[in-house]
Amino acid sequence: MSSPSTLEKPRTSRPRPQSHATNFGKGFLVKLALMAAVNAFGIFIILAALQQDSMGILWVMVGLLVAANWVFFARRTLALKYVFPGLVFLLIFQLFTMGYTLYVSFTNYGQGHNSTKDQAITALLQQNEVRLPDSPAYPLAVVQQGGELGFAVLEDDTVEVGTAEDPLSVVDDAVVTDGAITEVPGWDILDRQAIIADQQAVVDLRVSIDEDPESGSIRTTDGRTGYVYTSTLEWDPEADTMTNTETGVVYTPNDEGQFEAEDGSKLNVGWRVTVGLENYTEAFTNPTLAGYFYQITAWTFVQAFLSVALTFLLGLLVAIAMNKPGMRGQKVYRSLLILPYAIPGFISALIFAGLFNTRFGAINQILLGGAEIPWLTDPFLAKFTILFVNLWLGYPYMFLITTGALQALPGDVMEAAKIDGAGPLRTWRSITLPLLLVSTAPLLISSFAFNFNNFTLIYMLTGGGPSFSPTTSLGHTDILISMVYKISGISGGEPTNYGLASALSIMIFVIVGVISAIAFRQTRKLEEVN
Repeated sequence: MSSPSTLEKPRTSRPRPQSHATNFGKGFLVKLALMAAVNAFGIFIILAALQQDSMGILWVMVGLLVAANWVFFARRTLALKYVFPGLVFLLIFQLFTMGYTLYVSFTNYGQGHNSTKDQAITALLQQNEVRLPDSPAYPLAVVQQGGELGFAVLEDDTVEVGTAEDPLSVVDDAVVTDGAITEVPGWDILDRQAIIADQQAVVDLRVSIDEDPESGSIRTTDGRTGYVYTSTLEWDPEADTMTNTETGVVYTPNDEGQFEAEDGSKLNVGWRVTVGLENYTEAFTNPTLAGYFYQITAWTFVQAFLSVALTFLLGLLVAIAMNKPGMRGQKVYRSLLILPYAIPGFISALIFAGLFNTRFGAINQILLGGAEIPWLTDPFLAKFTILFVNLWLGYPYMFLITTGALQALPGDVMEAAKIDGAGPLRTWRSITLPLLLVSTAPLLISSFAFNFNNFTLIYMLTGGGPSFSPTTSLGHTDILISMVYKISGISGGEPTNYGLASALSIMIFVIVGVISAIAFRQTRKLEEVN
């Protein structure tokens, strides 16, 4: 029987870990300061969204702030603290972007349809303003505040100031001398020379009389006298019509987001409406776009496939040569080989654009004795140049990954193949290459996706040219993503059409996603080699 001294061992209580939420040490103070900065930034965005009447952004930001404070101050959310920032960035930069692009692809968002219906009505009323013969005139001074121009208008001994963004409002303590405004608190009055120096901006400036766009605006031609301009259009909210007061023509809304008269004439400002799958079918059915779309799609696949295949083969050959035992100067060669990979791609593309210049490039002038070969202006040579430059830029990456894969191959398997009598070619075909593809196939898939959307190389090297025809900005070397860029209208070469550009972006996403999924599924068969 054991003695009591051996049965009743003194129990040593393990110290209970202190909760991170109740540890008010230096770390908590640092966390408190960081969260204060995060909350201040979030409140700033909320106020800005409230000012712009963007209620969606406002409520999303409120939700994110509440979630952030709960995650970083609650007791049982330790794991969430590490993933919450990543989830926020995923929500903002991935899910929101994809969702908004999908929404735009179902609308007619583009030139003439950039805003809501209310904003379009306001723009129509403002753009159709004219000065009536009997419109009143007011003494006026051109004022400036922080680089923003405005008008100070004198009406019945009252001075009112407004800008292009803010309508006229009364200003107290303004000084009027001999019927002219000489001082406005908070504003600088421009003299004659300053008005002449910025004459076009002064003439183009329009200051609303009040919040109602039908009240008209104040404009000036000499910087001294302001005249009331009123719109020739009249908006009837009950009938939902726009009437031209000079001609009597009545415009009603149509399904395309525009005011249209009975004779088919339309007002030039419209609004965004849902058009269903129209943008998705336009790329295939539009007679001026479908032909280019098919050519560009085919070239996109060819360019992406050849870029991956050529860079992989060259990188693999160089890696095999560098891994040959006994080769001298391997470190020097490897350092030189990765130089193209170390230089930013867009800079290399610009340099090659200069080297391949038809008349002044070093390729033609030095290497080819002054021959004017159109490397970048001939459709076939331009595509060859893109593949060549992409090969130069991409093979160092393939060299690095294949070098690592070759060095990781199990030596016992190679030795067993040698003992079994397999020759070098059989060993390469049956063992080395399958094992190499097991580790490099996912990287080749990601490289295909990268080259499928390699906008930088196309934009910097050829700009998508040469053009298919003088009437379009689309060219023979455009790929789908550069086509999207041009169709969006951001480049200025085509009318803006964000709806069609978004639809094409969604199609590119689906194509790349499907190809990647199929390719990853096929690579599983290679794992059986292991």
